[in-house]
Amino acid sequence: MYCRKNRKYRPASSYLKITLSLNNTKTMKVKSFLAVAAACVLGMSSCSNESTTKIPVYGWQGEGGDATEASIQADFKKWKEHGLDGMCYNAGGFNVEKHTRAAKIAHANGLEYHAWIPSMLKGDADSTWYAVNRKGESAYNVQAYVPYYKCMCPNNPDVINYLVTEYGKIADIPEVDFIHLDYIRYVDVILARGLWEKYGLVMNEEYPTADYCYCDKCVADFKAATGIDIKSVEDPSTCEEWKQFRYNVITSLVNKIAETVHAKGKKVSAAVFPGPESYAKKLVRQEWNKWNIDAFFPMNYNDFYLEPASWVGKITQEEVNSVNGKIPVYSGLFICHDWQNKANIKDPEGHGLIPSEIMEAVRGSIEAGAAGVALFTPSNMTDEHWAEFDKAIHMKR
Repeated sequence: MYCRKNRKYRPASSYLKITLSLNNTKTMKVKSFLAVAAACVLGMSSCSNESTTKIPVYGWQGEGGDATEASIQADFKKWKEHGLDGMCYNAGGFNVEKHTRAAKIAHANGLEYHAWIPSMLKGDADSTWYAVNRKGESAYNVQAYVPYYKCMCPNNPDVINYLVTEYGKIADIPEVDFIHLDYIRYVDVILARGLWEKYGLVMNEEYPTADYCYCDKCVADFKAATGIDIKSVEDPSTCEEWKQFRYNVITSLVNKIAETVHAKGKKVSAAVFPGPESYAKKLVRQEWNKWNIDAFFPMNYNDFYLEPASWVGKITQEEVNSVNGKIPVYSGLFICHDWQNKANIKDPEGHGLIPSEIMEAVRGSIEAGAAGVALFTPSNMTDEHWAEFDKAIHMKR
């Protein structure tokens, strides 16, 4: 075809090329725009100076009697999707077979495995292994507070040998990353304030029935070390040497277990009382900042101490400072499952954090220097908890 006057002739094919060129240019511009927009959304470009990071999260969970490989797999998969990085899992004491099963499933889901095993509680040990209170009563026969408090003496050589050996067997499981100690302490000589009403007690002093251990070996070892006959002291709770002796007994036991576990190339973590200065030492004789282990999981259960969620960050600051920030501290959070009915629950062990308190507890812990948080328990988390938790654990850099 021909153009009008003063216009050059262009074949139709030229117009086609120009059209295609223009279309390609537009297409490239659209593609470029979409790529940049996507990058902005994903925080991958300079469109925003902000990016997010997820804080480390662990969970304490006990295995139910009807647990199967399929049910454990389903739980671990769910909790991994909700942001958990590891599990402190109680598979039934020193049960090598069950811990092996659970640890393999944990690793298959990308979870670190802490074999969670209570230390001092044992219902079927030799009667000579048990701690003795200030009244001379063995925990084998008479228990403080609850029947399952059959606590062994942490200074008994047979008990020490038993625990070191059994924890060593669990550490031999290839997929076990950490041994997780719990109840590695004395009986609560004073209960957390929030539990007084539950047990009908006013614990403004150390009472003989819950004050351990006065077995022959402990009394003799203390006298040999200090020259003090603790049984002749009118009020043992005022004897600082006696307090320190028991702190040292627990520390020595922990360090012996840790030495064995470390020799096998594995690590040790522990669930401990808050503090340690403000609570752990006073309540259960744990001077845990002196322990030679690899991570601490303080049970910062605010409701047990009649404290608000804001207290979690404050106590975490003490804990981080106590180890000079050199050993990771994972702030333990107690979750209220039936949170909509919390006001009507009489038992404080049914209380805990409600969804609206999650952000304050998590962020308060991290701002205080915690390496992460731990949930007691993931199975208590409701959809509302998870929604708030997801926001709390993803922090802007």
